[in-house]
Amino acid sequence: MELSIVLIRLVLTFALSYLFGLDRQRSHKPIGFGTFIFVGIGSCGLAIAAVDIYPENPLLLLSAIVTGIGFLGAGALIKTTDKIFGFTTAASIWVFAIFGLVIGIGEYVLGLLLYSLVWVVILVDRHLETRGMGSYRKRLHISIQGTAFIKEAEKLLGNGMKHHHLLSIDIDKKNDAAVLFALVEGSKQELNAKIRKIYHRKWCTAIKVE
Repeated sequence: MELSIVLIRLVLTFALSYLFGLDRQRSHKPIGFGTFIFVGIGSCGLAIAAVDIYPENPLLLLSAIVTGIGFLGAGALIKTTDKIFGFTTAASIWVFAIFGLVIGIGEYVLGLLLYSLVWVVILVDRHLETRGMGSYRKRLHISIQGTAFIKEAEKLLGNGMKHHHLLSIDIDKKNDAAVLFALVEGSKQELNAKIRKIYHRKWCTAIKVE
């Protein structure tokens, strides 16, 4: 394969992966631009090698990309004691491996179409988020000064939320303090409003959001 063709495919994959990864980095996602670049150009490079070394049957090497990238995607899943999240990030890593592979074998139109559809999904999801559509879940650690305010905190958690679940309460009798561990679910705007309302109560000494 000519060097100019190899450079075009690698540079195109690098540039488009960089743009997408940079957006994910700015959005404070757990996987940043470096991972998307590595996945994209790595898949592209292996696809180029597969087509160049095994022009008659490159499928064996190409299928190894799809299988192997699944393990990296699984590593993007984040598990807590009560939930697993990161599925979108894991799926996007897998898609970018396919994107690099497609560009690597010279299917530019298919690769650019795939890349465009990824952006459509991201932009629509962002639009829905700004409209308050969609359900988001946060784990709250609420530190309370004064155990007498526990009931008030529990009541405040439930007001205006689609779903809430009090996981546990740690009580420090000696210092008359407590920590509530709870899951709340709703739109992003609802969650932010709830967190601000709790934080500004006099009995709330600290609040941690996960």
